[in-house]
Amino acid sequence: MAKKEYTDYQRDVIGGYYGNLKEIALGRLQELVSELYLADSEAKKARLWERVNKAMVKLKVKPAIIEHIMNKKDVTVLAKNIADWL
Repeated sequence: MAKKEYTDYQRDVIGGYYGNLKEIALGRLQELVSELYLADSEAKKARLWERVNKAMVKLKVKPAIIEHIMNKKDVTVLAKNIADWL
């Protein structure tokens, strides 16, 4: 299989994406806070909290903080932490 060659522009776009990965992940966590506020069923909230957990692990948040947030499962606690991380 031939090696994929990227143009200079494509390399810049790819580099920009990986350079801003933390900000992208924090933005996604902010969206999850909004979705949690609007969630209407417990099943949906449970799925969203699982996604929050995965996002925090991906961001390499300290395990103690993740555990605290996941034990509380309080959207305001999550939102305050996200504000601190920004």
